[in-house]
Amino acid sequence: MRQYDFAPLYRATVGFDQLAEMMDRVLTSDAPQQGYPPYNIEKTADDAYRISIAVAGFADQDLSVEVKEGALVVSARKADDTESRAYLHRGIATRAFERRFHLADHVRVIGASHENGMLHIDLAREIPEALKPRRIEIAKPQAAIAKDVVESDKVN
Repeated sequence: MRQYDFAPLYRATVGFDQLAEMMDRVLTSDAPQQGYPPYNIEKTADDAYRISIAVAGFADQDLSVEVKEGALVVSARKADDTESRAYLHRGIATRAFERRFHLADHVRVIGASHENGMLHIDLAREIPEALKPRRIEIAKPQAAIAKDVVESDKVN
């Protein structure tokens, strides 16, 4: 496995240490990527996203969607089947799972819906007013302001 040196990133930036730590954690992860259940992440607008997870065989009460510690955690646990069934072939997986999605700052979960075997989770990035760009007016020198006041007195 390759080792990446993030020292130049630490030297040239301030406050991005969480990003570097996350990249380091992802790149050095020795655990194989979990492929169940399959999912899509789509961008539905400039600041809106949708995560769609295939959850065939699960009912609403079997699914759990939570936001904790900056991560969206989707989990499912199938209730015990009280009926004893004899399967000739069982290809639909209904095993328990937990899938985590790390959320960026200011990304909020709007809602979730479950239809046709798909769990859709809608997210939006909401940038606080303090972080939005704002225009700063350039002040005039005091002498120019005084001159304007004098000239306005002459007009009246």
